[in-house]
Amino acid sequence: MAWSWRYEGVDGQPVDGPAESFSSQADAESWIGQAWRDLGAGGVAQVTLVEDDRVDYTMSLLPTE
Repeated sequence: MAWSWRYEGVDGQPVDGPAESFSSQADAESWIGQAWRDLGAGGVAQVTLVEDDRVDYTMSLLPTE
């Protein structure tokens, strides 16, 4: 099983991001915990964690007020 992130802009459309693949959910979540600021600065508004073809969850990178 491979875990990866999909990246979306504020309009919900896919945007480019690092093509990382992880062997576990914990590894993927640890990586996003370190990379989210850079991704947000690069135009990524939300990320979706995917295991193979199954969507696990979507998370916003936008700051909350």
